[in-house]
Amino acid sequence: MSPAELSVAFFLQMFVIIAACRATGWAMKRFFDQPQVIGEMIAGILLGPSLLGLLSPDIQHFLFPKETKSVLYVGAQLGVGLYMFLVGLGFRTDHFRVNARSAFAVSLSGMAAPFLVAVAMTPWLFGLNLFGPQVSTFQATLFMGAAISITAFPVLARIIQERGLARTPLGSLSLSAGAIDDVGAWTVLAIVLASFGGGPAVAIKAVAGGGLFALFMLTAGPHLLAPLARWAEREGRIVPPLLATIVALFMLSAWAMDTAGLHSVFGGFLLGVAMPRGLLSRELKNQLEPFTLALLVPMFFTFSGLNTQLTLVNSIALVGIALVILIGSILAKGAACWAAARLTGQDNPTALAVGALMNARGLMELIIINIGLQKGIIGPALFSMLVVMALVTTLMASPLFELVYGRRARASGALGSLNEDADEAAERPTVPAI
Repeated sequence: MSPAELSVAFFLQMFVIIAACRATGWAMKRFFDQPQVIGEMIAGILLGPSLLGLLSPDIQHFLFPKETKSVLYVGAQLGVGLYMFLVGLGFRTDHFRVNARSAFAVSLSGMAAPFLVAVAMTPWLFGLNLFGPQVSTFQATLFMGAAISITAFPVLARIIQERGLARTPLGSLSLSAGAIDDVGAWTVLAIVLASFGGGPAVAIKAVAGGGLFALFMLTAGPHLLAPLARWAEREGRIVPPLLATIVALFMLSAWAMDTAGLHSVFGGFLLGVAMPRGLLSRELKNQLEPFTLALLVPMFFTFSGLNTQLTLVNSIALVGIALVILIGSILAKGAACWAAARLTGQDNPTALAVGALMNARGLMELIIINIGLQKGIIGPALFSMLVVMALVTTLMASPLFELVYGRRARASGALGSLNEDADEAAERPTVPAI
């Protein structure tokens, strides 16, 4: 496919992707009270081999030829990375400090319990030949632990944002626990990949590189980025050279986390957290959010959907195994996060809400299991079962959250809306003229 043909295919793809995501998102919100992000996730899968490819493979191949997947992949990574940068901009570090004990407890519990389930479940799955032929039981257990313990960080963030809870203690607690949890899961995945020939350097780079970057951004980052806030205050807005500087820093942060062996989303999120608050953060959100949500994030969901084939779970036996994985995953993750939140002083509605949100796996799960499939760690059948688990736990998140916390969420959202200007004014730094 020539560059000109690639360009023509790309524009048609983007029309289909945007139209499908908006229509499905509207339908899910209108008829099922699910957030827009759930509709976008489903739209991505419907455009892939699970539905469109099944009903009309010729049309699916025409819309999404193989040669265009690399373009969609790059756009997908840019979209989810920028989205997590925006999430970081709204992250309240004061809430994190207040909830640090709960965040670490929830995160560690949300990893320990799934790994115990993986230890119990993997030998059985291993005996059913659901893993690659070169995989050991230990490697399979580590991979299953990472897959079950992962949290749908972008989905969790989107639900919190759409419910108006991004600036509340619950929102900060959930985002903090989700971030810690996912870094741990990606680190375990790096260790598994290292055992497949990458060598110990892969795991060391992931742990040390990711930890040092996070430490640098959370300590020195705010001081080094302060001149950007002064620049914005002098101009009274974000001028193009300032925006270009920040976007360049985002690209560098995303590259750093990808190079470390984690994921670009953590680079974007940490940069957003370190950004000075006030005029700079508000204007960044106003300028970047519409484009990111309307164009780039749907590319992320569609690319992942193109790699998902739900039709592989096609027998009673496979359905039964998938149900065992699903139930074990829900009980391990949701129940453990709820218990940890309660034991660290959260009231029951808040703890239940944390458990409901942390239980969602979403597209982060799909990323991990796609890596596992490509590396030969898991077979196509287990891949499909884990896709089912990711879908069901993600679809559960919003209704469960509404059931256990809905009334309080609406009250918190309304209060947050009323107080947003006052909060941001309080956060706005005093910027001396230079």
